[in-house]
Amino acid sequence: MSSIQKISVLGGGAWGTALAQTCARAGRDVTLWEYDAKNAAHLADRRESVFLPDVKLEKSIAVTRELPAAAKADAILLVVPAQAMRSVILALSRAVAKGTPLIACAKGIEHGTHKFMTEIVAECAPQAMPAILSGPSFAADVARGLPTAVTIAAPDASIAEALAHAINSGTFRPYHSTDVRGVELGGATKNVLAIAAGIVTGRGLGASALAAMTTRGFAEMVRFGKAFGAKTETMMGLSGLGDLILTCGTPQSRNFSCGVALGKGEKPGTASHGKLAEGVFTAPVLLEMARAKKIEMPISAAVAAILAETMSVDAAIESLLTRPLKSEE
Repeated sequence: MSSIQKISVLGGGAWGTALAQTCARAGRDVTLWEYDAKNAAHLADRRESVFLPDVKLEKSIAVTRELPAAAKADAILLVVPAQAMRSVILALSRAVAKGTPLIACAKGIEHGTHKFMTEIVAECAPQAMPAILSGPSFAADVARGLPTAVTIAAPDASIAEALAHAINSGTFRPYHSTDVRGVELGGATKNVLAIAAGIVTGRGLGASALAAMTTRGFAEMVRFGKAFGAKTETMMGLSGLGDLILTCGTPQSRNFSCGVALGKGEKPGTASHGKLAEGVFTAPVLLEMARAKKIEMPISAAVAAILAETMSVDAAIESLLTRPLKSEE
């Protein structure tokens, strides 16, 4: 495809702002679209994000609330929550040009439809090119220019490579892939497993238990991935194992922090879970999809039961510990 110079980022939260920063550092002309009027005004007037203290927006970033203006770009990063993805793309699709890459940056699966983010792009904006960006990355690190590597995938290898070059800022290094399903599946699944890791930590079960949970959780991710056509090597890469490692051991992860609060006895939906934790929304959907294909995912099932308050944390832990002994696979 032709050179990618104009990039729009839809979503002025922490991750959207961080991606706008790295695209600007890569030398691109960046438009940052934000729906919320108050946040948009803060970004435009103060040139900083309320979600990323002490991070000043690059001068080349233009802030707007006008979606048609943001649609005029060579590539568009969709940095909105997974459950809001459909409504944003439907509004955007009226103005987006044919062949424009729409890169989903949310790690989740849509409720009800069980659709992945690129499937929603294909359905709601059929004239566009669906793509996905995922990997082990925290917004604060990316916004400050700390070294980060992610994966960007598109069905066309040349487009995936062009997108990787376009957003490569030096410290932000995208690897490119054509395994779209594998990249987005890893990102969605690891959020649920990060909640499980947080529960283990919040309950004070120790480092050995955390290592066991993370490893067996990864086995669930690989089983789920294979059933939906993902490549095993993608699961072993940045968007799978890499992202799982990052989010299963640090309070910077919203999903991990949510799990810690649950492990300490807090109820789902309380104040401690005010920040968006995509795993909370993904867990029941993941379980429904796994059951439909008869995929064994006991850790994910335990998380879903805890979130639905049909099982206590202690009962969930006991159910995992008393499972029949089996060979490792």
